[in-house]
Amino acid sequence: MEEITLQIHHDEESGWLVASWDAPDGSGGITTQGRDLRDLQQQVTEAVAAYFDDGAGPRRIRFHFVSDPILVQA
Repeated sequence: MEEITLQIHHDEESGWLVASWDAPDGSGGITTQGRDLRDLQQQVTEAVAAYFDDGAGPRRIRFHFVSDPILVQA
């Protein structure tokens, strides 16, 4: 597998970012969350490694933000 795309959305209740991917053959998928983008990247990397057998994982992981992120400046 060359690439997978995870849908990213902001959970309003917890404030965390949630990433999800459904396997194309309907055999499951991946869902994980992180406090911020850096934490989410780490969680996704670990979840993808756990989901796929050794060497069968994607070479690239793409994030698709369901809504555009907003940067807040203090």
